[in-house]
Amino acid sequence: MPEKIDAGATAWLLASTALVLLMTPGLALFYGGMVRAKSTLNMIMMSFVSIALVTVVWLVAGYSLAFGDDIGGGLLGGLDHAGFSGITPETAHGKVPELLFATFQLTFAIITAALISGAVADRAKFSAWLVFVPVWTLLVYVPIAHWVWGPGGWIAELGTLDYAGGLVVEIASGASALAMALVLGPRIGFKKEAMRPHNLPMVLLGVGLLWFGWFGFNAGSALSADGIAAGVFLNTLVAGCTGLLGWLFVEQRRDGHPTTFGAASGVVAGLVAITPSCGSVNVLGALAVGLAAGVVCSYAVGWKFRLGYDDSLDVVGVHGVGGIIGTLLIGLLASRMMTGGKEGLLLGGGASQLGKQAIAVPAVAAFAFTATYVIAKVIDKAMGFRVSEEDETSGVDLALHAETAYEHGVLGHATPLGPVSELSRPRPARLAAREPNR
Repeated sequence: MPEKIDAGATAWLLASTALVLLMTPGLALFYGGMVRAKSTLNMIMMSFVSIALVTVVWLVAGYSLAFGDDIGGGLLGGLDHAGFSGITPETAHGKVPELLFATFQLTFAIITAALISGAVADRAKFSAWLVFVPVWTLLVYVPIAHWVWGPGGWIAELGTLDYAGGLVVEIASGASALAMALVLGPRIGFKKEAMRPHNLPMVLLGVGLLWFGWFGFNAGSALSADGIAAGVFLNTLVAGCTGLLGWLFVEQRRDGHPTTFGAASGVVAGLVAITPSCGSVNVLGALAVGLAAGVVCSYAVGWKFRLGYDDSLDVVGVHGVGGIIGTLLIGLLASRMMTGGKEGLLLGGGASQLGKQAIAVPAVAAFAFTATYVIAKVIDKAMGFRVSEEDETSGVDLALHAETAYEHGVLGHATPLGPVSELSRPRPARLAAREPNR
């Protein structure tokens, strides 16, 4: 094995890749607990199937188009590595094997696609989702990843900083989520019925797994086991903490009581915002980034009620807005200690870096929104993206998967036995009264 492949860096990236992959099951639990009980399994399935779909796309062409040599204009890579052609166990990407680097980047693509599902919870056809995910990955995620991280990408050449995915993951998923919410329209009962999380312990378990995996997401992006990775690791912890505290502070002042759901949301907001900036700010900057995200995102999730778009699980308000906050604050708080040279406006670096960050944010958001809107519209016209009103009312778990998460008599498994099946029999009143809210 060539000496330029470092064993320590490789070991750390192997662990980080596993951590990031775990984030998607964590997201599945987080989203699964946030929806009403009748949509739990469908929500979990949308995340899990994204693992399979994105993996196939990434192996066939996604990685090559995102990280291959630029074919012109900084817009897209070539197909030299389609099907991982030309990549062997000995091929290096910096200090690590390129096979490992490609797998690490695959886990980012997976969770970005899965994040969008939160915007269409309770009402999307699973069959349409199976078409949407691979198409969106190729046409939206892959170009943005090349712009920001690929060799010769135009945003990378501009000098914009995005350490671990504020543009590529957070803003791209947030803008895409808004487009999806507009195409599918609001849920039945939106702004009229309470649609509270049905299982808060599941939500908190999901957040715990996300936070755990986020250390690989951010610190793994150092691609080395060194002091920078340690600094990024600490920044990730700090921002999650101040995001939690900021959200709870707003809830206490606004609503009179802090909630467990608010705590979970605050952690995610802080982690989202530190994702682009974790390798650019010092620990005090991380405190500020997390706190700003926790406070601002706690208000941003309410915008959907005033503006009328039904982003079911607040992908726009948390991931979109949090990603914007973290990306722009690099221009104010970037520290030479972390960047190796570039500094933000508040640390004496002038407004140049802030301008570069400000150019990239609307460019990525506009592209992701427009492309996603077109993709979703085409799928909607071709096969329909939304379930029927009857299926939405009865629950997409039963309608789409013939299963329910909490059905008692059949242990969560429905069988198509017609009118004599367990699911079609009247529920005893004493049991029906004890069932979770659906």
